[in-house]
Amino acid sequence: MIDHLTVAQLALLAAAGVVAGGVNAIAGGGSLISFPALLGVGYPALVANVTNTVALVPGYLGGSLAYRPELKDQQSNIRFLGVISLAGGLAGSILLVESPASVFRAVVPWLILLSCALLAVQPVVGKWVKSHGTEGKPHPIPLIVAQFLAAVYGGYFGAGLGVMMLAVLGIFLHDTLQRLNALKGLMSLVINLVSAIFFAIFAPVAWFPVLIMAVASLLGGNLGVFVARRLSNTVLRALVVAFGVVVAIRLLT
Repeated sequence: MIDHLTVAQLALLAAAGVVAGGVNAIAGGGSLISFPALLGVGYPALVANVTNTVALVPGYLGGSLAYRPELKDQQSNIRFLGVISLAGGLAGSILLVESPASVFRAVVPWLILLSCALLAVQPVVGKWVKSHGTEGKPHPIPLIVAQFLAAVYGGYFGAGLGVMMLAVLGIFLHDTLQRLNALKGLMSLVINLVSAIFFAIFAPVAWFPVLIMAVASLLGGNLGVFVARRLSNTVLRALVVAFGVVVAIRLLT
């Protein structure tokens, strides 16, 4: 565990928290910025992962508060999916803590690459969701399974979770993309909150970076969208994917 961080390292973590909070509020993938930042200042992969999960909870909260108008008529979906998300997030958190740290170190580069792939295909997913999101009827059993597996992934690692969930919700629920994005953000909050509580009790969280990044991610969740939107979606996505691929390759070497 790292006891002291330089001013430059603190600034890096704060900046990563702001950007990650904003990116998560828009579409997801913010952990591809904040998780490597924690690795970059020297934290081991497992510590960086659990610290990142705890630190980004305020960012998800900020995004959900901003989306309140789109959430106000979705109480039934919130209750239904909230229970599934809570259970899956807890299961993923337990899996992370109970499995050997060496397993996590071995799979994390591949999880980052998977997250990059999800972000890269997000435009295709978005078009498919938009063209199919208002037809047919919901399919509860496949939705339960898909959302539970997504929540398990979120509790275990979580980078790219927002993209994955937006695809799941768009396939099985028929609503506007803005409302689905709001629901996705709230379910991300549920998953990360239950994981954060579990990690706070049972995992090696680095609390000083949590303090720095939590405040920064809350700011990012509310105001980071304004900054992120100065870039086109294509440029923002390309930068995050490229960054994630570099990190994954570095971890594999």
